[in-house]
Amino acid sequence: MKIKIADLEFEPLINEDLIIERTKAIGQQLNADYLQSIPVFVGVLNGSFLFIADLIKQINIPCEIAFTKLASYYGGTTSKLKIRDDIDLMVDIKGRDVLIIEDIVDTGNTLHYLIDKLKQREPASIKVCSLLLKPEALQSPIEELKYVGFEIKNEFVVGYGLDYQEMGRNLRDIYKKVE
Repeated sequence: MKIKIADLEFEPLINEDLIIERTKAIGQQLNADYLQSIPVFVGVLNGSFLFIADLIKQINIPCEIAFTKLASYYGGTTSKLKIRDDIDLMVDIKGRDVLIIEDIVDTGNTLHYLIDKLKQREPASIKVCSLLLKPEALQSPIEELKYVGFEIKNEFVVGYGLDYQEMGRNLRDIYKKVE
């Protein structure tokens, strides 16, 4: 079923059941990998809010949750080269294991920016968990990217936290732009 958001049309790509199933599997892996630690889960707003909410429900080890807000799309369908840093991380991560939770990694520029910024605060480790990855769009490897929900083609997507002109975040499924 196609939907329309603002001036664009979208069609289904990944349904809610698959997202939930994959999120549970990632949660189980995180429970095992961080069993000896009290990690800080850092959600990147706005896009990751649904993913981190569902992912954290699967976590049964002690952890902290914090948020930062970055932007590189500014309401359009392509990533801009300039990253807007709207909200800084408000928790001390020195000596802590940090897991960045992202909605999507495409060019990787925003993630590289955030990783470099957080490394200056001397965490014990930094790893990244992203619901979506666009391998074709990635401009340089991201060593810290350890957990990926789904690899997708280099298409513009909305839903499950991802937006177009700040709309569509509330959709339960993920949709791709109709070409």
